[in-house]
Amino acid sequence: MATPRRKRSSQRPDDTRLAVKRKAVPHEFVLEAIAALSPTTRSMFGCLAVYIGSKIVLILRDKPGADPDNGVWLATTKEHHESLGREFPHLRSIQVFGGEVTGWQVLPADAPDFEEAAIHACELVVARDPRIGKVPGAKKPKTARAAR
Repeated sequence: MATPRRKRSSQRPDDTRLAVKRKAVPHEFVLEAIAALSPTTRSMFGCLAVYIGSKIVLILRDKPGADPDNGVWLATTKEHHESLGREFPHLRSIQVFGGEVTGWQVLPADAPDFEEAAIHACELVVARDPRIGKVPGAKKPKTARAAR
């Protein structure tokens, strides 16, 4: 007995099935505020890294739950923490990497002045404030595993 043939559709596949599901952009108003600089974005740490040219300036983070590191991360250096802290009263070091102080500072999403502070940070980015942004170091080459 012959096996029945499947009918082939002459129609194109339904485009909605082929659509790639993308996450919403966290704190999208930040990208709008710096749009004049033509920022680019990349996924990083499950967040969205924002670059101006080769310089990383911000990371946008909005993980589920009451995560203390949700908000806008500023790429800076330790030498600028104090001066930025005077401009942003709720600015603090991120906690996700442990207790060590890093160059990353966060404007926490749960701060009462979050949106105003984030917009002010964007104004500093647009003004090319040297305290915000850094060129990432070269990636370390992957080492081959030792033979067992």
